[in-house]
Amino acid sequence: MAQNSDPRFPEPLPHDDAAGVRGQARDYHPGGRGPIGGIIRILKTPATWVFALALAVSWYVGRHVAPTWSAERVTLDVLTDDDGRLFTIQREKPVFLDTIVPLAESPLRAEEIARLNVEGGEPAVRTQVVVETRVVDGQPREVYYRLTASRHWRFWSLLPALVAVALCWITREPMTALFGGIVVGAFVLGRYDLTDAVLVTALTTRDAVGILILYLWLLGGLIGIWSRTGAAQAFAQFMSRHFVRGPRSAKLVAWMLGIVFFQGGTMSAVLVGTTVKPLADENNVSHEELSYIVDSTSSPIAGLLAFNAWPGYVQAFLFVPGVAFLATEADRLSFFFRSLPFSFYCLFAVFGTFLLCIDKAPVLGGRMRRAIRRARETGELDAPEATPLAARELQVSAVPVGYTPHIIDFFLPLVVLIGIAVGTFVKTGGPQVRWAFGAAVLVAMGLAIIRGMTLLELMTGFTEGLKGVVLGSVILMLAVVVGTISKETGGGLYLVELLGGRLPYWLLPLLLLLMAIVIAFSTGTSWGTYAVTFPLAMPLAWAIANAQGLDNPELFLMICFGAVLNGGIFGDQCSPISDTTVLSSMCTGCDLMDHVKTQIPPACTAGGLAAVCWTLAAVAIA
Repeated sequence: MAQNSDPRFPEPLPHDDAAGVRGQARDYHPGGRGPIGGIIRILKTPATWVFALALAVSWYVGRHVAPTWSAERVTLDVLTDDDGRLFTIQREKPVFLDTIVPLAESPLRAEEIARLNVEGGEPAVRTQVVVETRVVDGQPREVYYRLTASRHWRFWSLLPALVAVALCWITREPMTALFGGIVVGAFVLGRYDLTDAVLVTALTTRDAVGILILYLWLLGGLIGIWSRTGAAQAFAQFMSRHFVRGPRSAKLVAWMLGIVFFQGGTMSAVLVGTTVKPLADENNVSHEELSYIVDSTSSPIAGLLAFNAWPGYVQAFLFVPGVAFLATEADRLSFFFRSLPFSFYCLFAVFGTFLLCIDKAPVLGGRMRRAIRRARETGELDAPEATPLAARELQVSAVPVGYTPHIIDFFLPLVVLIGIAVGTFVKTGGPQVRWAFGAAVLVAMGLAIIRGMTLLELMTGFTEGLKGVVLGSVILMLAVVVGTISKETGGGLYLVELLGGRLPYWLLPLLLLLMAIVIAFSTGTSWGTYAVTFPLAMPLAWAIANAQGLDNPELFLMICFGAVLNGGIFGDQCSPISDTTVLSSMCTGCDLMDHVKTQIPPACTAGGLAAVCWTLAAVAIA
C-alpha cells in the first residue's frame, strides 16, 4: 500500500481492535503519559505525601487546637521632653507614650495570660505600654514596659518552616517548596484566602516592597546594564591580566571582595557574586565553590566588621533591668563592639573560606569535593541535574556593535554604590542601600550613553537584566512570606520557651547557640531571630550568672551574646529559605539546593569549633 504523504490526512489506525485497545491502554497505563499515569506518578512522589499530611495536620491544628498565649516584655528607656511628655527613642526617632496603663490593670499581665490559656479566648489588646513601681537601690522607681501578646501552637508552630525546608530537600525546587510552607502556615492560622489574606498582606509591607525594588529593579537593572556594556567582562579581563592566574587566585579575589563589601549580608552577596562570577567562570571555579565563598563572606563579615546597620538594630534588644553597662544606647553599642572577639563562628567561617580559596580546607564534604573535581577536570561549573537560579540573560555578554567595553563601566558605578552606602551609614547610622543601588544604575546608564550607546540598546540591556532576576526575586519574596507566616505561628517563641529553662551556666552559651541556629534555619532570617531571642536570652544569662555566683557576669553576658549573634548568622547562612542563601545562589548562577548541601559540612565544622570555644570560655571565667 502506498504511503500517505499528505500531512493533512494522517494514516488511519490499523484495523485491529485489540491493538487499538492495547495502544490506548498503553497511553493511560500508570507508567505512561496519559492523565491517569501522570496522577499516579504524582501520588508516588514523597513530596506529595509530605505536603498532603502536613496540610491535613495544619487544617486540624487551625480548627481544633487552641493556641498558647504569652506576653513578651521589653523594658523601655523612657525620657521626658520640655513639655513633660514621655517618649522613647526607636530607630533614632522619638515615639511619644500617650497611653500608659498600670501593670496591675493590664489585660496582658501574667495572671490574665495564664487565665486565657486555661479558659480559652484572646487578649483584649495585642500590645500595650505599662508602668510598674519597683524598689531599686532602696528607692521607688517607675519602670516602663511594652507588653506584646504573642501566641504559638507548640510544636505545630514549626510546621510552615519544616514543610518548606523538607520540600526543598526532596524536590530541589524552591518555589513550590516555599509555597507549600505558606499554605501550611495559612491553614494553621485559619486563613484560607491565600491571595488577599496571606500573599497580599505579606507582600504589601514596606519591607517586602523595598526588597522587590532593590533586587528586581535596581539589582536586575544594574546587572543587565553591566552585561550590555561588557563591564563585568572588562573587570574580569583586568583582573586576569594583573592578579588572577588560576582557580586559586580567582577565589582569593572573591574572598577579598567579600571583606571589602562589609556593609551587610545581602549587599555583599549581590556585589561579590555579580562581580566575580565572570572571572571565576573563566578559571573553572565551580558555582558551588563560588556561592559558598560569597555566602560565607557576607553575614559573617558583617558580624565581624560591624560598621554597618547591625549594631544599631541589635542593641535595641539588649536592655536588661538593673544592669548598668546596658542602661543607655551608647552603653549597649559599646557592649556590642566589646563582644565581637567572641564571634567565634564568624571567625572560623571566614578563615575556613580562606582555606578553601587556597585549596587547604581540611573539611569540605563529598559534594563539594566532587564539584571541585568536576569543574577542574571537565569545565562543567554546575552538576548535570542542576537548575541554576540565574537566567541566561545574565550569563552572556550582549555588547552592541561599535561599543568598546572599558573598566570604567564597572568601577565608577561600583565606587558610587559603595560611597553612598558607607557615607549614609556614617551620616545617619544606617546604610541607604536602595539609594546606593539607584545612584549606581543612573551612573551606569549615563556613562554608557556618554560613551556611545544608544538609549534603545541601553534599555534593552536593562530589561534583559530584569528578566534574569525574576525567578530569584520570586523565590526571595516567597521566602519573605514564609518568614512572616512562621513568625505569626510563633515558632521562634515556642523554641525559646521550650529551651529556656534553668541550666548550669557553662551549658547556657551552647543552648543559646542551638536555639538561635534552629530559629534562624527555620525562619530564614538572622535579624528576626535576634528580635525573638535576645530579649529572653540576655536577662536569662544575667540571672544565671548572679544566681550561680560568677565572678565576671559581664564577661559571661558577652559570651552568651556572641553565641546568639553567631547562631543567628549560622542558621541563616545554611537555611534554604534565607535571603542571603537565595541571593548567593542567584548572583553566582548556582542551583539553590546544591549550594545549601555543599555549604552545610564546612559551616557545621566552623559551628562545632565555635561551640567548643564558647563552652571553654564559659568554664574559664568561673
